[in-house]
Amino acid sequence: ARMGLPALALLLAAGLLHSQASPSARSFQLDYEHNCFRKDGAPFRYISGSIHYARVPRPAWRDRLLKMYMSGLSTVQVYVPWNYHETLPGVYDFTGNRDVEAFLDLTAELGLLVILRPGPYICAEWEMGGLPAWLLWKPDIILRTSNPAYLAAVDSWLHVLLPKIKPRLYHQGGNIISVQVENEYGSYYACDYGYLQHLLGSFRALLGSEVLLFTTDSTRAEELRCGTLQGLYATVDFGPGSNVTEAFGAQRRVEPKGPLVNSEYYTGWLDYWGEAHASTSAERVARGLEDMLQLGASINMQYMFHGGTNFAYWSGADYKDQYKPVTTSYDYDAPLSEAGDPTEKLFAIRAVLSKFQPLPLGPMPPATPKYAYGWVALRKYADLLDVLDVLCPSGPIQSQFPLTFEALKQVHGFVLYHTQLPWDVPDPATLGAPPCSICDRGYVMLQKEYQGTLERDGQTTLHVTGRAGDTLDILMENMGRISFGANSSDFKGLLGNLSLNSRPLSNWLIYPLAIDTAVQQGWPHTALPKSSSGGRVGPAFYTGTFETPGIAWDTFVKLPGWSKGLLWINGFNLGRYWTCRGPQQTLFVPGSVLHVGHPNNITVLELEGAPPTPLLLFLDRPLYNRTL
Repeated sequence: ARMGLPALALLLAAGLLHSQASPSARSFQLDYEHNCFRKDGAPFRYISGSIHYARVPRPAWRDRLLKMYMSGLSTVQVYVPWNYHETLPGVYDFTGNRDVEAFLDLTAELGLLVILRPGPYICAEWEMGGLPAWLLWKPDIILRTSNPAYLAAVDSWLHVLLPKIKPRLYHQGGNIISVQVENEYGSYYACDYGYLQHLLGSFRALLGSEVLLFTTDSTRAEELRCGTLQGLYATVDFGPGSNVTEAFGAQRRVEPKGPLVNSEYYTGWLDYWGEAHASTSAERVARGLEDMLQLGASINMQYMFHGGTNFAYWSGADYKDQYKPVTTSYDYDAPLSEAGDPTEKLFAIRAVLSKFQPLPLGPMPPATPKYAYGWVALRKYADLLDVLDVLCPSGPIQSQFPLTFEALKQVHGFVLYHTQLPWDVPDPATLGAPPCSICDRGYVMLQKEYQGTLERDGQTTLHVTGRAGDTLDILMENMGRISFGANSSDFKGLLGNLSLNSRPLSNWLIYPLAIDTAVQQGWPHTALPKSSSGGRVGPAFYTGTFETPGIAWDTFVKLPGWSKGLLWINGFNLGRYWTCRGPQQTLFVPGSVLHVGHPNNITVLELEGAPPTPLLLFLDRPLYNRTL
């Protein structure tokens, strides 16, 4: 039989939440005696949802946050990805889409509270879990530990970020009620309490003694042992499949008193390239939510309330027996879709919330308008090998053996490795690499003819023939650094020597490619036309333009018959497509990147092979679930 509602739930149900405390007495605290939070002295329970500002175009922030508020949420939970802001050591970017302060100010304007998760590690299926790849430039660094090189980088970042946060804390007159330290640290192999202790000290020194600091871990005993620390309130995370009583029982073993908190209630799940589109039923999500609310728990719906998009190169990867890169769409089967539209799941959640609290007055804002701009014809501009002067203006680096992206100080994207066959190869010879040295895909050209692809945890050899002096080029692609698990030191490029019939190849010219720099400056649309070969296979650029009929509405672009690559519109990198592997078949195009009244420039880098007639199709809805 269900026990009577705990005292907190009764207080909540009776609406005794609105204290008459004066604004000068702003506080947000733990009440260990009554197992609840206290906001301005009154019992308080938050119902929160996660949104990642880095995955939502800035012009859409207000729309998404307003929909979250109108869903009945009092709070939003927000990650800060370190690598999104400190792009190179000591080089910071808080402009445009990276203006975290503007995002936080908008949450306050809309009447939402904030739970902030500044890391330094965040997971989030984000490139390297938010840790900057330049950390790997430091020899012998050990990530997420008390390693001095790592802690020095963390401290210098926190000294930049946390002073921006401090005036926005609740007791200082802002809307940030709590701050998470690290992220599911118990799932990391190191179990370094000294590291957590160091972070606690840094957070306290920079944010003060009043702010509520907490940790989040799974309900597994081992993870709670390594992820919690005296002085940090321990919360748990679990999804709709879990037994709520058992899951909160795990939290009670490390926090016998205080509020019950699920910091990550999974409303959906992520997609990997080559697997089926994940989905979680609205009914299951709503049922689990109601069970937790009846216990008086505070809940954050993460992963996700609104997922958004992994634009450009920001998607991460998991390692589960093999390397599993995450798709560009971060729709997550979340209550608000990738394009920010309310779903059946959102209304099911809203119906549950209405049983426990009054919902905001007024209608839910509608789905944003979408437009199917139709078919657009592209033409081949040039093979990638014919435009290296534009993509690598500083010229190649000479090296006897291949160098990694990290050794070249290249963070994202592509590096081209060029050499020549040192001897005649009349009979098919095996071109191969040692285990674990193709990170993550290598597109092989011999005499500028595409031979095939080498892939991490996949095909790592090709058979080739040729003559001494023939050119051999391998274009290496970084598909996203691992964001969860033990191996977040995920080096990219050729990590070992390429060999021909087991004889190592040497004398390389290595070209770190700055493709985005060129495309953002208008290339190739502003460049003189190239006389390109008519070939359709191998890495090549395609261009086209289209005009909108006087509107700039969101749309989705499908690439029928294309293989794999990247797509830019007006210089904005919409991310990776992989039509032939799926499940995602469309890329989300925010209306805010489109022009009205003059042409929109499309640039495609196709890596393996374009269709005989290169066309794109703009639709008014996404296609997420077609794994080939």
